[in-house]
This record gives sequence, structure tokens and C-alpha cells, in this order.
Amino acid sequence: MKSIAIDGPSGSGKSTVAKALAGRLGFIYVDTGALYRALGLFAMREGIGFCDSSALASALRRVKIELAYIDGTQRIILSGEDVSEKIRTPEISMAASDVSALPVVREFLFELQQDMARRYNVVMDGRDIGTVVMPAADVKIFLTASLEVRATRRYEEYLAKGQSVCYNDILREMAQRDHNDITRDIAPLCQAPDAVLVDTSDNTPDQTAAEVFEIVASRLGIEPLNQEA
Repeated sequence: MKSIAIDGPSGSGKSTVAKALAGRLGFIYVDTGALYRALGLFAMREGIGFCDSSALASALRRVKIELAYIDGTQRIILSGEDVSEKIRTPEISMAASDVSALPVVREFLFELQQDMARRYNVVMDGRDIGTVVMPAADVKIFLTASLEVRATRRYEEYLAKGQSVCYNDILREMAQRDHNDITRDIAPLCQAPDAVLVDTSDNTPDQTAAEVFEIVASRLGIEPLNQEA
């Protein structure tokens, strides 16, 4: 099986690029950030403090998270409920950042992520894919962009979904999440030594996808199943 790891901070374009890449290669796309968002939503619904490891560990015994693929789109199923849309809010984004720092949460999701990599050709994105989840990935990409560009992308994404948000709030929350992700003790966000760095600040999504595809195609020496961008 072939594996491609795409890491980077929030708003760097990981999901967009990973989806496009998986589509061109005929690989399975695995959005690990969505898994952490689902657990953040679960903790909020249960009234569990994001730093309460013992309470969360106990609660995780009765939760089930599944990845479903409907018409080629990944859906997140939390204990039988499709929460794919509910996890895409600023509040859940911060909740995901908080719970992802807990070892019990990372252990809970680690096997699910690795099982996908064992069973399928995958494009997996996140913050510790190339360093922890798939350290032997065939290709590793690290996407980045300036904080302002990333905040603008996220702001426009929320507006497009009809959500009422403030740009300055998004900017502040994204800066805080960057800090949380980079400084956490367990699996912090960082570029793997053998990852290719791609700065997306001045790129359109299509330009970044094309750049990453060229890197992957060169490294793997394989032809895409779908020749369309």
C-alpha cells in the first residue's frame, strides 16, 4: 500500500489539497482533523472538561467514530450520527485543539488511522501524520502559509456556509491554535525532516494541488487514475 502524509497548520490548505490529490490518484482520503473535531464535539456534549483526561477516557469507552465514504466524500459518523457539518465551526475547531493534546485521545484514534493506512492507499492529512501516525509514509508534504492568509481563508469559508463570524476573532483563535499545536507535549505540529515544504500563501487551491501532485508523481512514479485536475 502507498501512503502520502500532508501536515500543516490550520488553514494551510491541507484538506483541499489532500482531497484533490486522492481523487487524481484514486487513493482514499483520510481527514484526521475531522476525527479530533468529532471527539471535541463529543466532549462538549457530555460536559467534559477538555483537560479532564480521566473523565474523557471513561467516556470514550462508549463512543464510536467511523469514517464513511458517500459518493466519494468522507463523512464522520459519531455513535451513529453523521456530524460532518456540525464539526465545522470555530468553537469545535478550538475544542479539537484542546482534546488533541491529551494522550488518551491520541491513543484512541491512533489505531483507526493506522488501520486505514494498512488497508488502503491513502492520502492522510493532519498535524502529526508524517512524524507520528505514518513516519514511513512514501511521500511527506508540509503545507504552510502566513497567519493572515490562513485566517482570511477560514473567514471566507465560514461566511460561505452562512456562519456569522468576525475576522479578528478567527485570526486570534487561529494564532492560539497554532501555539497550542506547536507547543503541546504529545505529537506537536512540526515538519518531518524528510517532508517537502510547500508555502501556499500566494497560491490558489488549484495551483497548490498541481504543485503537490507533481511532487508526489515524481516521488512515486505512478500515473493518476483520473487525468482531470
